[in-house]
Amino acid sequence: MPHRAKQGIAPVQPQKPNVSKPMKAMTRRRDEDDSTDMGDGADEWTQPKTLVKPPDQLELTEAELKEEFTRILTANNPHAPQNIVRYSFKERAYKPISIVDQLAVHFSLDGNMLHKDSDEARRQRARMGGIDESVPSDAPEAGDREADGRAEPASAADDGAEGEELLTRSRKERKLTNQFNFSERASQTYNNPQRERASQTEPPPRATFSGTANQWEIYDAYIAELQKQEKLKEKQKAPASKKEDELQSRRKVPTSESQSDDITKVEKSSKIMERMVNQNTYDDVTQDFKYFEDVADEFREQEGTLLPLWRFQYEKAKRLAVTALCWNHKYKDLFAVGHGSYDFMKQTRGLLLLYSLKSPSYPEYIFNTESGILCLDFHRDHPYLVAAGFYDGNVAIFSLKSDSPQPKCMSSAKSGKHTDPVWQVKWQKDDLDKNLNFFSVSSDGRVVSWTLIKNELVHTDVIRLSVERSAPDAVEGLQLQTHGSGTSFDFHTQIDYLFLVGTEEGKIHKCSKAYSSQFLDTFDAHNMAVDVVRWNPFHPKVFITCSSDWTVKIWEHSVKKPMFVFDLNSAVGDVAWAPYSSTVFAAVTTDGKVHVFDLSINKYESLCQQAVVAKKKTKLTHIEFNPIYPVIIVGDDRGHVICLKLSPNLRKMPKEKKGQEAPKGPEVEVAKLDKLLALVREPDDRLEK
Repeated sequence: MPHRAKQGIAPVQPQKPNVSKPMKAMTRRRDEDDSTDMGDGADEWTQPKTLVKPPDQLELTEAELKEEFTRILTANNPHAPQNIVRYSFKERAYKPISIVDQLAVHFSLDGNMLHKDSDEARRQRARMGGIDESVPSDAPEAGDREADGRAEPASAADDGAEGEELLTRSRKERKLTNQFNFSERASQTYNNPQRERASQTEPPPRATFSGTANQWEIYDAYIAELQKQEKLKEKQKAPASKKEDELQSRRKVPTSESQSDDITKVEKSSKIMERMVNQNTYDDVTQDFKYFEDVADEFREQEGTLLPLWRFQYEKAKRLAVTALCWNHKYKDLFAVGHGSYDFMKQTRGLLLLYSLKSPSYPEYIFNTESGILCLDFHRDHPYLVAAGFYDGNVAIFSLKSDSPQPKCMSSAKSGKHTDPVWQVKWQKDDLDKNLNFFSVSSDGRVVSWTLIKNELVHTDVIRLSVERSAPDAVEGLQLQTHGSGTSFDFHTQIDYLFLVGTEEGKIHKCSKAYSSQFLDTFDAHNMAVDVVRWNPFHPKVFITCSSDWTVKIWEHSVKKPMFVFDLNSAVGDVAWAPYSSTVFAAVTTDGKVHVFDLSINKYESLCQQAVVAKKKTKLTHIEFNPIYPVIIVGDDRGHVICLKLSPNLRKMPKEKKGQEAPKGPEVEVAKLDKLLALVREPDDRLEK
């Protein structure tokens, strides 16, 4: 055996050659040569090394050089996203994922190789006609094969036949594999589809709106509608011929409502769309309304200006004058406009329009009236109720909630209506039974309290105005009683029973609800009719009046003489106090100008005198301050309403000192006006006080 012979032979030691001496001599010469060569360049290596530093290198100290900086190497992937969110069905919101996969795969290759010792490799070799599953995969060594070969002849006789049968079966069952039909093992696994909770809910209920209409169904519908109309006719029969037309117009309302059900469904959405279109159309005006401040006021000492914003107009109100203006107390962008005529020889119909600053192109509500409207007032607690006074002496209450164009309730000759035009109406607090009530004043000399009881107006005369005139001496026993004509009135803001009444004779009567027979006091105010009288919203003793005699006067109700008198060189149509200051008021004149005063800045002249109408013949009739925004609305005799913004000089507030807040509140406004009144009071008035 060659392998065994190698193991038995001992190693033979090699003999040393005799040529060792000459080899030593050769190595010595080489070493000497090398030593001489190194000796030539030894000086270069022994010289000290010099460091070459760049010119911009930092000079560090020894401590800074010895300082250690530790850097920690992490296995985080710098490109891994940190803002991944996933939807949480439990919380119904997107939640960020805190755990982020930091593994970065640089190379991957999917193969079809199997380990030769695996079970699947054995089964494949068995199918291919190779080694059987029972045969071990490791090949035996040569010596073991010989030892096994001796034992094989003994068992070959018994298992020879079975082995041949297995080989023939495996060869017969072998099939050729299609090398082009390959699919990965991962793609052969079945993954259950993900399910969401949303897909497990019940479907929403549905209904069909279509249907077929036959001829007899249409006929039955017409018959049913005719029967309904006949029943309405029987219920609404009236003997008076004038009322029949009114009833017929009312009968058409339910039928038209039933036919226009589809229109009412989109009414709200169409209004929203209209406001969006108007917002885009008047975007520049809206921006001025919110943000524009006149920078030129800084270079003016006291004067201010008015910036025109929107112009409200309605086609059917072109030939009607603006006879009343009133802001809503709850919805600060909504105001009412009353249309009528001051030319008493040409009295026609009237209109009640409600506009919003959000939609200036068209009125929000429209009410047509048979007679011209002369005054309006919104209820403070019920902002949907509007009281109105008419030229024919009637008063009415309109409700914005009702779909009917007719007023909710209206006075009549039976219920004690006025016999002359109603010049002003004012809501008051509810009575003891919590019934709504308001007051009215008319040219017939009556101040009437109207109470709403079961949708009917019940009247109570508060006071009758009279004129003091002496009867002629020639006629004995004749008592001449002449009634005064009321043109305006206003109730005190703090004292409920106290109110002022202006008359056509130019006098102002201070009255009380408790005394109906006499006046508390009388002021000889103007030479012509008192158009407007208003209490100051801050000071309890001051009121303002205006007249067609070109003057505006400010009074203290305990003094018979006016405190301030302003001549505006034209008939004054209306005057109004500002809601933000006790010393600011504005007036309009028939020459188309707006005058704004601030007594705390200038006691003699207006801060602003500006013409706001295009045509010279146009007359301004009414003015109102917005309760919150720095804007005013002005009406003219052509049916137009103009919105104007006050410049900063016209609404100056007290300046704040450094480190101190500016004093605010009604007490400050009262003290500011008291200071002005003390300057203009006469000595006799001070003694009376």
